[in-house]
This record gives sequence, C-alpha cells and structure tokens, in this order.
Amino acid sequence: MFYIFLEENQIKLMTTKKSFGKQYEVSFFEKEYQQSFLNSEGISNIDLVASAIKDALISLDKKSDKKEIILILPQKCFFFLRTQVPRDIAHSALISFIKDKAQDYFQNDANDFLFNYFIQETATEKEVCFFSLEKVIVKQIQEVFNLLQLKIVNIVPETLTYFKLFEKTLRKNKKEIIYYVNLNQKSIFGYLYDSFGLISNDKWREKIKNNKDEKIELILKKKIEELKKAGFKLNRLIISGSLSETIRQDTFTKEVGVWTNPLKRIILNFYHSYLNSFVFSNSSSFPFLNFDVCLGAFIFSQENKNFIQIKKRKENNFSLPKINLPQKEVFIFIFSFFLSFLSFFLINKAFNSYQKKPNILSKKISFPSPTNRPSPTPTPSPSFKKEELKIKVLNGSGVPGKAAEVKEILKEKNYQEILTGNAQNFDYQKTEIQIKKSKINALSLIKNDLKENLSSTKETFLSEDEAADIIIIVGKDFK
Repeated sequence: MFYIFLEENQIKLMTTKKSFGKQYEVSFFEKEYQQSFLNSEGISNIDLVASAIKDALISLDKKSDKKEIILILPQKCFFFLRTQVPRDIAHSALISFIKDKAQDYFQNDANDFLFNYFIQETATEKEVCFFSLEKVIVKQIQEVFNLLQLKIVNIVPETLTYFKLFEKTLRKNKKEIIYYVNLNQKSIFGYLYDSFGLISNDKWREKIKNNKDEKIELILKKKIEELKKAGFKLNRLIISGSLSETIRQDTFTKEVGVWTNPLKRIILNFYHSYLNSFVFSNSSSFPFLNFDVCLGAFIFSQENKNFIQIKKRKENNFSLPKINLPQKEVFIFIFSFFLSFLSFFLINKAFNSYQKKPNILSKKISFPSPTNRPSPTPTPSPSFKKEELKIKVLNGSGVPGKAAEVKEILKEKNYQEILTGNAQNFDYQKTEIQIKKSKINALSLIKNDLKENLSSTKETFLSEDEAADIIIIVGKDFK
C-alpha cells in the first residue's frame, strides 16, 4: 500500500508491504518542489503531479502488484461540517439526516460530491464530523493516478490522520480542547480539535524566521492567547514535527502556559504496536515526526476501513422486493432444469460428432493431388481508443519545448493521457517509438498521425511493466 500526502508544493510518501505475519516492510520519501501542485480548483497541473509522484516511486525503487493508493489531501480541499445527531437515531436514517444537514449548510447539490463522516460519542452526546470532496477534484486525481497505472482506494483529510495519532489519549466523558501543532525548520502550523474531532476547517500557519530572538514558545503563546479570546481555552498542546524533539516538556509547558504533550511520547506509549510491526528498508529508524500524516493515515486505514472510497456509492440504488418461495419447490425446479439442459447438450454433441465422422467404407483410399492452400483469414486487430493510450513524450532533440510541441500535436489527434519530459541525452538524430507488444496494433495509428512530421522512425519494444504504453523519443528529424 502507498500512503501519499500531496500538499501545496510537497510530497510525502510511505509504502507498506506485508512481509511475515503482522510485519510490514516500510520505506519513505519526501521532497519539496518549486511549483505548486494544488490551487483553488484542485490539481494545478496533472502532468506535473504525475511526474512528481513517479519520481518518488522511482527513488524508492518500489514496484507493487496491487499498486493501491491511500491519498491524503490538505483539509482545505474538503467541505467540512460538524453537527450533533440524536443518540437514538437509526443507522438507516443517519445518512439522510447528515446529507440534509450538509446540503442546507453548503447550499450545494449533494450529487456533485463524494462524502463520508466520522462519528464520536459519549454517554450523553453523539457528534459527526462530515467531510465531502467535489467529484470534479476526484476526477482530476484519478487522471493523475491512471497515468501511473495506480489505483486510489481511499482519500483521507490530513486532519483525520492527526486526530488518529492522539485519539487513544482522550478520556471518555471529559471534553478537552486540543491544539495539534507541527514544528519544522521553516514553519509552524496547527489545527484545533476537541474530544469529538476537528473543530474548525482553518489551518494556522506561520513561517519561522532565522531570528534567535524569535522563540517558538513566544509564537505559540501569542496564538494561544488569540484562541482564548475567540472562546477556546486549551487543555492540551500536542507538538509534532522535526523540531518537537528539541523541546523540554516541563519548560515548554511553563513558557506557553498550556500543558504540552510531545507526540513522540504519545506514539511510543499508545501506538508502539504499530511501530513494532514496521521493518525499514531504507533506514534504521522511522522519522515518524516528519511523517506523522502518513503514520496517522496508516493507523486510520487499519481502524477505519471505509472512508471516502473511490467507487460508486449505493445511496441512490434501488432493489427489487424479495419474494419468499418454498425452498423445496425451488430446488426441484433448478435441478430439473439443469438435467434437461445437460441432456440436450450431450445429445447435440453426439449428433454433431456423428455427422462430422467420415464414412471410410464408402471412400477409396487415394493420395490428394497438390492444391494451393487457402490463405488464412486475418485475425482482426484489436481496436484501441486513442484517449485510453498512455503516452510519454521525451525530448531527445535538444530543441527546447519540442516534447510539449509533440504533445500538442497528439492532443489535436485526440490522444489524452500524455506525459512529457527529457530523454537521457539530446543526441537522438532519428525519432524513436517504443511500444508494448500488447499495444503493437496502435503503432500504425501513431505513425499515421505523425506522418506529416516524420518520414520514418526507429521502433523498439517496451517492457510490459512500464507505466506508459508508448514512449516517443523526439529526434532532430522531427519537423
């Protein structure tokens, strides 16, 4: 399983592969990019995101048969609603109740969204945290992972992954206000929770300046005062991130004025069974404070199997009424039908066999005179939809922008899934087309659509394990 966190300009990736018993072989990767992956409308550039994720997988040298993804997205991608529900509400009525609440709150058509909810309850209260994601964004995400031949099985908000990391520390029947803070070298960010889950969709973020006089404790103390003025008196501050290991719990608590829990201590005390099940392939230890979002997603996937799953939902389906038939009569009917069908099949087979059998007594034995054998009927070529072919265009000509130019030509010819990049060198004199054997019948399509730009090409076969069906390396001969 791949756990991928896609943020503004950052990717975090954790892979888990079951080895022996309950052991998981784990590896991880993180990288920041100059370009932004997300914007107000969802994925900013599908090719860019697909290329970045592929780089991450290549760096880990990970190949999986299942190729399943649990994708973690920033909270801002989701519509969020927190609401109380009656404790005695029937499960069959719960979904309709939540959907009606959400539709009134967001004033959006429920058919345009995928959604799910997270329920927490005590002896007196029952609350729902509702998350929904626009289908337009889901479609963009699927396009990214279809290019890489990866399958998304679940999408989880980052806030739920953090909540899972301290959920076991919560005391029943006592409502606490908790601020989850991540400290790293460049910035601080935080989310506000209580014992039932996320309170606000807002993410607080502040950059850390290279100024020795600006202490992290003072930045947090100022934020805590702001929350207090807004009516949120904190009971606990949970500190995660790479810099959290540098703090002393006692002095930090004193300076910020709120009881501080380092996440490292929580994980080692409450979630050590998960860490003990990890075997690391690229490091002797797992920097889980850097990968808190991925670890939380792993725990969430183990304890909450169904969330925003990428599949057709069943709310609007209907079923035919059940008809109760006597079991004995049904069995007799099915058995009789099966016997009749079997008898008909055997008789028909025997009759056909008898007709085809040559009557050797009525024929003289003779050697046939030589004749020209009829040409075999050509097997029809499988049809390919251009928009389904996965194509990668690599610039090997040395001319800047040549791969993008070829991509536009192919787009005009109705090819859709196209990635671009540079070849290993720029010395290709002749354009080369690499194609999987299983897609060989698409070669004539490509050559025909590029005939105005190419007089001839060099053709080789691709491995069936490649993500792309066709790789075009653009040479200097491309007009």
